[in-house]
Amino acid sequence: MVVLAGCQFFPAPQQSSGPPPTDSDGFYSQTVQWERCGTGLECTTIKAPVDWDSPADGAIDLALVKHLASGTKQGSLLLNPGGPGGSGWDYVYYSGDSVAGASVVDAYDVIGWDPRGVGQSTGVECYTDDADKDAQLYGTFDSAYGTEGWIDELTVEMKDFAAACEANTGELLGNLDAASNAKDMDMMRALVGDEKLNYLGYSYGTYFGAVYAELFPENVGRFVLDGAVDPLQTDIQSLTFQMAGFDSGLRAYMTDCLADSACPFTGTVDVALGQVRSALETVDEQKLVNFDDRVLDSATLGTAIIGNLYSESYWPTLTDMFAELKTGDPTLTFQSADSYNQRSANGTYESNSSDVYIAATCADGDFASDPESTLTRIDEIDAAAPILGRYAAYDDFAVLDVACNNWPYPRGADLPTTFEANGAGPILVIGTTNDPATPYSSSVSLAKQLSSGVLITHEGEGHTVYNQGVACVDDVVDAYFVSGTVPAADPMC
Repeated sequence: MVVLAGCQFFPAPQQSSGPPPTDSDGFYSQTVQWERCGTGLECTTIKAPVDWDSPADGAIDLALVKHLASGTKQGSLLLNPGGPGGSGWDYVYYSGDSVAGASVVDAYDVIGWDPRGVGQSTGVECYTDDADKDAQLYGTFDSAYGTEGWIDELTVEMKDFAAACEANTGELLGNLDAASNAKDMDMMRALVGDEKLNYLGYSYGTYFGAVYAELFPENVGRFVLDGAVDPLQTDIQSLTFQMAGFDSGLRAYMTDCLADSACPFTGTVDVALGQVRSALETVDEQKLVNFDDRVLDSATLGTAIIGNLYSESYWPTLTDMFAELKTGDPTLTFQSADSYNQRSANGTYESNSSDVYIAATCADGDFASDPESTLTRIDEIDAAAPILGRYAAYDDFAVLDVACNNWPYPRGADLPTTFEANGAGPILVIGTTNDPATPYSSSVSLAKQLSSGVLITHEGEGHTVYNQGVACVDDVVDAYFVSGTVPAADPMC
């Protein structure tokens, strides 16, 4: 059982990855054939080595889609929406002209790609049957959450999952690290004919951007990193920090909810948050059954709540979900969790994002070297986030910790130990003050680490903000992409 939370994995530093890849095997000089695949869109598939350190040992496919500049083209703009496991291909293909600000779409070919392992690129594949995936994501345990018996059951589950990933994915499973993705990005820059890479990365995509900037500072063009992660935090530090962020987001939601007579909670904000905690503590014993026979547990409820905290626009759904749950109906709760896990109403899965989330985390993360037990870490998360933390951890941290300790491949390529990107041009880092998934201080930290980092603060709620109607942010980013203009000081939008 696992939650894909947009950007929950934050890697710890490793040793420097060394010099950039050479083109001895022709990847940088391959012929690229773009074909029309929609109005104003072109698509292609390119090759990348499975292992950049041994490029002759085999290749994978990377799927790209390009939204053509509607005006005078001044370059290409590579876009990643986050993850691990997010599809940049889908993001660009389905966004149309709204993929970025109007002036940016006018000036750039906006290119989305599915990173290695994701979607239409050569993919990570674990379970091939949706029923097996349902059992992993939504199945219940014989032992209670938070017990040694549960950990024993989860270990068996994750060993089976890891074995399926290894059998159905092969060597790619050991090469999903961010350094390999950054090298793919530099190859794409060369193949579209750009001297420098222009890049828009959201959430986990900011980590790709930070790694790229450190490995290839001389190739950095105009970079915007929105909803940044702090690449120098350990995994447990970042996950604990993030769970506290979700608690903060829930508090903001509750303040808003209690101002409405339709709110299903009563009393002060603290009293109402206690009611949420009580719902999480008691739902396991209620054994609420969905129309498709899935049984609601506290971990899935935690997933559903978190999924509705990413944007203020989801708050009405959260209110309806809580109100319905009070009547014993888990329908909206499962719908929210399904949306988060990209599960369709018919029980099929729209992507392999949850598989990539685990696999990429194990490729880059430090869970396997953490000396503390899973249960000890859950207690620490609970102390930092006393409303949601423990229950979110059941379907996220615990799964990652156990899976990575039983993963068939060691950590991937070496990663940078610093993220100064000396020699790179200005890099805009956008942070929202009450971002629940990538807390604001992470953006502050990354902007300080980068020698040319420029912090743009959005005072508000929600995860990421560019191109979502906040004019102050949009104007700054659009001017930067189009003309290179950098604000003299943080505009505090």
